[in-house]
Amino acid sequence: MKYLSPRTVQVLMLLSVCALLAAPFVLYPNFLIEVLCFSLLAAALNLLVSYAGLLSFGHAMFFGAAGYVTAHAIKVWGFEPALGIVVGVAVAAGVGAVTGALAIRRQGIYFSMITLAFAQLCYFLALRMPFTGGEDGLQDVPRRALFGFINMGNSLVVYFVVLAITAFGFFAIYRIVYSPFGQVLRAIRDNEARAISLGYRVNNYKLMVYILSATLAGLAGSIKAVAFQVVTLSDLNWVTSGEALLILILGGLQTLVGPVVGAILIVSMSHYLATYAEWVLMIQGMVFVLVVLVFRKGIVGELYAWFERRALRTAASAAAVAVKKENT
Repeated sequence: MKYLSPRTVQVLMLLSVCALLAAPFVLYPNFLIEVLCFSLLAAALNLLVSYAGLLSFGHAMFFGAAGYVTAHAIKVWGFEPALGIVVGVAVAAGVGAVTGALAIRRQGIYFSMITLAFAQLCYFLALRMPFTGGEDGLQDVPRRALFGFINMGNSLVVYFVVLAITAFGFFAIYRIVYSPFGQVLRAIRDNEARAISLGYRVNNYKLMVYILSATLAGLAGSIKAVAFQVVTLSDLNWVTSGEALLILILGGLQTLVGPVVGAILIVSMSHYLATYAEWVLMIQGMVFVLVVLVFRKGIVGELYAWFERRALRTAASAAAVAVKKENT
């Protein structure tokens, strides 16, 4: 966005806000809610992968664990939705602290495989524990009034609540990325040995960003449980972690908008190609291959790269004109 004028950025933001506010009156609200939930999940993973250089294959454990806890707290303990979401997010942060303390001791593919192993452990625990509902999951989660007065029985109201929470999540990621903490994360990603030589406690920073990413992924799982009134084993499955990574790659790494674009693509294909059954995965695979071949930085990443190249050409042309005037 730094290659666009401030006026253009303001206009684009205004159009985006208008589109988000008008969307549920044009499209199916539940479809939009699913896009928002998976956008936040992918954005949480983006924080870990793009800005800390830690590739996780197990983010579904935070997404699903928070969803299960939120659903159980609302359905069995009688919590209202906001408190249920807080409890679910807290559990996701706790799981992130425990698993992260062990996972960050390794790097590269070893880190990724440890996160996958922990995610599969959580999956089998959810399958065997009695209060999770086993293969049936937790269904018919009641939509109680949010804060005691916001009616969650209306799909439009649920959409705007999810939109507000998702916007908060993206704002939190923005603040993290462009803070001194985020600058240190970039330094660790680019040259960990140099960051250590400068006196930074690298493992502490890695653990902190891992917990933050887990918390945001848990927030996505909690709001999904409240919105759709059901949590199943698929929320904990490794396929969900793979979808989050696929969304991220399609949209573009190191971009805040990329997860949204990727989520729109993947969720749209899942919804509108559902009649093709198993062909959906094949079509998603072909789209993924096409995007990787044509848009190597992702859709949004390539768009930003195009703006960068255009800005560089404009600057070079201006410099050439200036030099020519000086010579004449």
